[in-house]
Amino acid sequence: MAQPPLISLTNVRLTFGSGPLFEGVTLALSKGERAALVGRNGAGKSTLMKIISEVIEADSGEVWRQPGITYATVAQEPDVSGFATVLDYVADGLDGAYMAEAEIMEFGIDPEADPKTLSGGQKRRAALAKAFAKQPTILLLDEPTNHLDVPMIEYLEGRLKAFNGVVLVVSHDRRFLETVSTNTLWLRQGKVLKSPEGYLKFDQWAEQIEEEDERQLRRMTTQLKDEQHWLARGVTARRKRNQGRLARLRQMKVDHAQMRSALNDRKSLAEFSADAGEAMSKKVIEAKGLLKTFQTVDGPLVIAASLDMRILRGDRIGIIGPNGAGKTTLVRLLLGEITPDAGTVTHSKTLQVTYQDQTRESLSATDTMWEALAPMGGDSINVQGNQRHIAAYAKDFLFRPEQLRQPVGALSGGERNRLALAIGLAQTSNLLVMDEPTNDLDMQTLDLLEDMLLAYEGTLILVSHDRAFLDATVTSCLCPLGEGEWIQTAGGWSDAEEQLRGVRQKHAPRAAKSKGTANPAPKAKPAAKLSYKDEHRQKEINALIPKLQAEIAALEKDLADAGLYARDAAAFTKRSARVSAARTELENIEMEWLEIEEKRQNLPS
Repeated sequence: MAQPPLISLTNVRLTFGSGPLFEGVTLALSKGERAALVGRNGAGKSTLMKIISEVIEADSGEVWRQPGITYATVAQEPDVSGFATVLDYVADGLDGAYMAEAEIMEFGIDPEADPKTLSGGQKRRAALAKAFAKQPTILLLDEPTNHLDVPMIEYLEGRLKAFNGVVLVVSHDRRFLETVSTNTLWLRQGKVLKSPEGYLKFDQWAEQIEEEDERQLRRMTTQLKDEQHWLARGVTARRKRNQGRLARLRQMKVDHAQMRSALNDRKSLAEFSADAGEAMSKKVIEAKGLLKTFQTVDGPLVIAASLDMRILRGDRIGIIGPNGAGKTTLVRLLLGEITPDAGTVTHSKTLQVTYQDQTRESLSATDTMWEALAPMGGDSINVQGNQRHIAAYAKDFLFRPEQLRQPVGALSGGERNRLALAIGLAQTSNLLVMDEPTNDLDMQTLDLLEDMLLAYEGTLILVSHDRAFLDATVTSCLCPLGEGEWIQTAGGWSDAEEQLRGVRQKHAPRAAKSKGTANPAPKAKPAAKLSYKDEHRQKEINALIPKLQAEIAALEKDLADAGLYARDAAAFTKRSARVSAARTELENIEMEWLEIEEKRQNLPS
């Protein structure tokens, strides 16, 4: 039996600028649904979330919310400013700090850390902890996996699958969406289409919709030609009689244009390309006896220990591993940006490097897009040795001419990433280094980036936590084992995971001694005591059990009255339904109490 909706939107319209962003958006979300919200950058996915969570109000239409529902949002760029500690940030707005403390521990963050010093991954985990600590009815997640390493992504997947309310998630991480989603919302041309299945079957579902749209477009094109032929024969002599037909023709033209635009929504994609530059020697980079150690407050952090490595022309290497393993630092060592403590790094004499870092530091928020693309002025940009007009080149990356005068700071996360890609890919290179290039990209742009990388004839070094993207683009992976030791495996992410299972067991004792290689996966160490969350929940259950028992007893007493049904059938039905629900609640929380108590019994003495 279908669950009643917690929230529904009917014919919602919202206008930004000169035209509507949404028009006729209708959808409903029920308890237990985990919906993947997909659509192009700029389609309005984040804005739709703001309408749902009452941050902004629609121009027209109806938004119905079940009374008492609550929201928690993880924004694309969480704002942690204005708080002295992580605990202050996570506990803001809560009645007491116990849930904040519990979630901070679950997500592996220092509660006393200054939010201003957090890395991108730590900031994301703090935002997730804050959202779960609210215990919301509806959880809205905008790119929740950005900057998270794979162990934390897998932990988040487990939490979402166990979540008891509604989850609405926007993400570029296809493997993540395939794992957590139960259905898919496709924001397309200002409307929302809903699939009853998860993102795993999105492409198949979308192709069926587009095939039907193409058939309809062909029918409309034929009909439109007939109507235009009728118009050409002269409508003026029969003006009054044919005004209705003329109005229908005008509307047909509008519908035809919208249908064509909808079909182009997936097909008119960014035309990425990258030139491999001049021919170079077979050996691109060679590292011998590479050693690099940093001193931290927790002791020495070893990035590389006697690392020997050779990168050859045409290699496609994915550098994977948890946050803190030193992936970006290793890249900078190999590129010669950081001096090693010992060992040597040699480069091919013809090496031309394009390096796109994950911070996008090359972009100035106050520059316009035009200035970012042409910092020396003028109206053209040198793209891989050829001059192109800025507007034409920007169009390849899905930017409209009117956006070129906007400041970079006004762009969305996905638009800034596309701009950084446009600048980076304009350069001629034979070594392309990309650090987390998929953050904030929509699915269509991500597909085109994959195609571009597959067609790239140079050498590729890719740092990413996106498992599906790695599987599609690299032919080997460089993986940390701890204490500065790295191993290279054949294939993409899935192949690396398979090959590393035995290697991890072999290196587990040594890796456990390393103090700085990575943030451990949640709950890696056996707990010495119950978590705050379990302790608090057991206290709640202790108070709730006698209340439910008393309620059940009172209801059973009422139902034992033989004349109740005859006097008030509605009251009898209501009490019958409630006593059944109360018994189920009692059974569930008693089982929950036993599970917590079992955890207590298994704690080390």
